[in-house]
Amino acid sequence: MGDILIIDDMPDNLRVLSAILTKQGYKVRKALSGQSAIASIQASLPSIILLDVRMPEMDGYAVCQILKDNPRTSRIPVIFISALSDVMDKVKAFDAGGVDYITKPFQEAEVIARVETQMRLQKLQHQLIQRNEELLHSNRELEQFAYAVSHDLQQPLQTMMGFAKLLMMKHETHLDKTSVEHLAGILESGRRSQQLIQGLLSYAQLGHQEHELDTTDCTVILDIVLENLETSIAEKNASITYENLPVVQANQVQLVQVFQNLIGNAIKFVPEGRSPQVLVTATQRETDWLFAIHDNGIGIEASHLKSIFEIFQRLHTAENYPGTGLGLAICRKIVELHRGRIWVESQPGVGSVFYFTLPA
Repeated sequence: MGDILIIDDMPDNLRVLSAILTKQGYKVRKALSGQSAIASIQASLPSIILLDVRMPEMDGYAVCQILKDNPRTSRIPVIFISALSDVMDKVKAFDAGGVDYITKPFQEAEVIARVETQMRLQKLQHQLIQRNEELLHSNRELEQFAYAVSHDLQQPLQTMMGFAKLLMMKHETHLDKTSVEHLAGILESGRRSQQLIQGLLSYAQLGHQEHELDTTDCTVILDIVLENLETSIAEKNASITYENLPVVQANQVQLVQVFQNLIGNAIKFVPEGRSPQVLVTATQRETDWLFAIHDNGIGIEASHLKSIFEIFQRLHTAENYPGTGLGLAICRKIVELHRGRIWVESQPGVGSVFYFTLPA
């Protein structure tokens, strides 16, 4: 059972509450003043504190504020106890950091119910924190594994592709058509594997890189992206326009990745015979910037709108639309590292709008 500290300057109140809670199997500690209570808490943290509002020298609100200001004691649930029943007194108690309020004279069933509720909530909170820590640890291990595997795969893959290229260069004129096609298939599969490994490395490295934010002009970022995509833009006769892009605090290299992946997809995923039309906009809101990349592409079915940001999610074959299925997962990870979020709205056959936010 939990360890409960009762703080009240009235010995009778301490005896009544102690009797109620001890009978339930709780270990109970008592303090007659705020000062002695704080010393007791620093020596040994209780599971829950029952705190009287009206006490001489230091009232309950002041004691609670001291506890909430200290990271070591800030998570301890505080239930205020008082003969006061005015609504504003209760509001003040919650403002000070209290989680509940018991009014004197004490009703045994009420005291037990409120204490047990906080005990259950505290247990659930501890379980949630533990599971989050386990999940973070598991994710770090997976990222390290992906990084190690991807890094180690590069050299043998490059060796195999090198030998295939040598065979093609030296013996292409002496090989039959089928053999040449087989060699070409090996090289194409190797190229796709290299893209996949490089994408996986990029995804895994995001968890290990220093996430430094700099003052970043998004117009400059777009100029870099358009230069990087110059060949694709020319091949598809794409039109890329943008307007009123802001200056934000961001990791410049990572922000280039986000824009390049999203605009690159907008150029790539268009119906046959349609020239890509891409518009990039930014709207300032109360606490963030909302970026939008509008396209006139093939669109996305509603059932896939959430899953496309998962790693290795592909909606089309590599033969129809080349790619690794990692681009949008990388975008999501980068945006979340910047404390933003990303989502998409789409109409199949008409186009999509990819949205993401960055703090203002």
